[in-house]
Amino acid sequence: RDVWFSYLPGEWVLQGVSFHIDPHQTVAFVGSTGSGKSTVAKLLLRFHDATKGAIRLDGVDLHDLSQDEIRGRIAYVPQKAWLFSGTVASNLRFGNEDATEADMLHALRVAQSTFVLDQPQGLDTPVAQGGTNFSGGQRQRLAIARALMKHADLYIFDDSFSALDFKTDAALRHALQDETRDAAVLIIAQRISTILHADQIVVLRDGEVVGLGTHDELMETCEVYRAIAESQMKGGE
Repeated sequence: RDVWFSYLPGEWVLQGVSFHIDPHQTVAFVGSTGSGKSTVAKLLLRFHDATKGAIRLDGVDLHDLSQDEIRGRIAYVPQKAWLFSGTVASNLRFGNEDATEADMLHALRVAQSTFVLDQPQGLDTPVAQGGTNFSGGQRQRLAIARALMKHADLYIFDDSFSALDFKTDAALRHALQDETRDAAVLIIAQRISTILHADQIVVLRDGEVVGLGTHDELMETCEVYRAIAESQMKGGE
């Protein structure tokens, strides 16, 4: 609610940002590079504190919750997918240390990561530090699978589909709908196609909200959104 944030005094990264997200809802953020999208995610996870304004989870100010409480209820897939050295299974268990093999296989299928099952060692396939033995798209999908292990109240996908081809992106988002239907979902995206069906889209420019609504509403009312969409979708078709 009315959140302002700056790294340096007087240089606002976010200015008066307000939005609300309910369970069963998907809210998306879109805007040009440097508009403040990823900063929103970092504030929700309390990597930083808002300079002004309030952020509440179930009506409770984040300042009144421990880091463990906040991060125990939020699953986060960062912009740069990072995997830990070990195996695919050990990475997935970071999301849920008690996960069964069936749990892990289910998460991999939802995240379109069945390429792991084509490997001779399956879930025990080695993972290099950072996941450098996988492609960018594979790392993103494995990071999403790890987040899905958590069964969180809020899932944050910070430009987590950017390395995927359009077909995989669409299949993954379709599978995620069932998997996250009881949770709140926040998607930060560059591609309009990724967020077309979000319940609410927040358009940021220079840290300010300049548009709020569905895709169809914003195409009518928000010049910034319409310009982004038309540049990506061949005249908005």
